[in-house]
Amino acid sequence: MNDIFSGLENLGFDDLKNLKVYDEAKKQESAPNKAKQVSQEDFLFDKQVSCPVCGTSFKTPTYKVNGPRKKGQDTDLFIHYDVVNPYFYDVWVCNSCGYAAMKTDFPKIKSFQKDIILSSITPKWKGREYPNVIDEKLAIEKYKLALVNAIYIQAKNSTKAMICLKIAWMHRMLNDKENELSFLSQALKGFNDAYSTEDFPIYGMQRYTVMFLIGELSRRTKNYDDAMRWFSQVITTPGVPEKVKNLCRDCRDLIREELSDSQN
Repeated sequence: MNDIFSGLENLGFDDLKNLKVYDEAKKQESAPNKAKQVSQEDFLFDKQVSCPVCGTSFKTPTYKVNGPRKKGQDTDLFIHYDVVNPYFYDVWVCNSCGYAAMKTDFPKIKSFQKDIILSSITPKWKGREYPNVIDEKLAIEKYKLALVNAIYIQAKNSTKAMICLKIAWMHRMLNDKENELSFLSQALKGFNDAYSTEDFPIYGMQRYTVMFLIGELSRRTKNYDDAMRWFSQVITTPGVPEKVKNLCRDCRDLIREELSDSQN
């Protein structure tokens, strides 16, 4: 390529051997392509909340609608999420008076229940500021605060059951089998009571879903006879979606496998 300008020597251009038609692009050392590390904080924002008990306005972290990404689901309806976990931010806590409840229940407190909070919870409350990004252990603490509040104000059995169920799920994430089973048992008792005394839907669950859930919580707590009865009841109930009936059949098979394994 050094002789492409040959023939121009007679015109005075006898030093073109090193002349290049095109500049070579400078090779830049590029940093390795690193995927942006996505954190929980990227999907959180502060929500302004007014405490229905003491009137204090405070901010609490909540997640963006497009934040949670479902990875899978356990048989007792526990959903596994990627990056941001909505369960961590499901309880709102007023740092002024100590009122705590799941966000769906937070504004629904009645007048006589407010008085109970102010007389029984607030005098004991020492105040607790939570960070924006929390983990399973802090989530458990907040759920337990909500459970204490629910017990004091005599909340519905379904409310206490749902809180206990979510505490069990948090312990599952920590691989704490003992505490998981303890709270699953508490959830089972609450949903059993709620099934016969409360109106449906319960936390968005229709009657047949609660029937299945009671059966599955019975299975997980080794109450196999009760579990089989609930599953059979769902399967034989007209109008229940086939998807739910299939879940019951799958869980019945799990019971048979567990019983077979225990006998071997």
